[in-house]
Amino acid sequence: MKPRARPADADLAQMDAWHAQVRGHLDRLAALATRMENESIDAEARAEACAIEAFFSGSMREHHRIEEEDVFPSLLDSGDHELATLVHTLKQDHGWMEQNWIEVGPQLRAVAQGNHWIDPAEFMHGAEVFLELCYGHAALEETVVHRQVRERLEAAPQVAGSTS
Repeated sequence: MKPRARPADADLAQMDAWHAQVRGHLDRLAALATRMENESIDAEARAEACAIEAFFSGSMREHHRIEEEDVFPSLLDSGDHELATLVHTLKQDHGWMEQNWIEVGPQLRAVAQGNHWIDPAEFMHGAEVFLELCYGHAALEETVVHRQVRERLEAAPQVAGSTS
């Protein structure tokens, strides 16, 4: 089997694409939370809640697993104490996002199913916490982690015979 040339390039592209999707779904969540605070829940809001919940419940854990197994270890072993501290913070953020999602996700599922037990103020608070954490986390990954990975890829020698 022929080895792939610079396999981390594809991984980084996948992470960038996922982050773009995250930002879109976070924007949708922010709009839905505001809407739920000010309006009744209609079919459009239920469909939006379903899409947002499905996205985060379906891909967030896998994305974090990939980062923690494939991206973070080399950065932790880089010898750069400041970078390692940042990566530890990002790993901790993953736990906080998961914890917050345990509260927000079921509320979104309830909205999607047309249940009316949701307290709009409580949902708004949980959504705001999740939004703040995710927006900040993604920005930090994109500006520091992804840049570090790109620099390491550019500095790495090309595999003989590769076509990248």
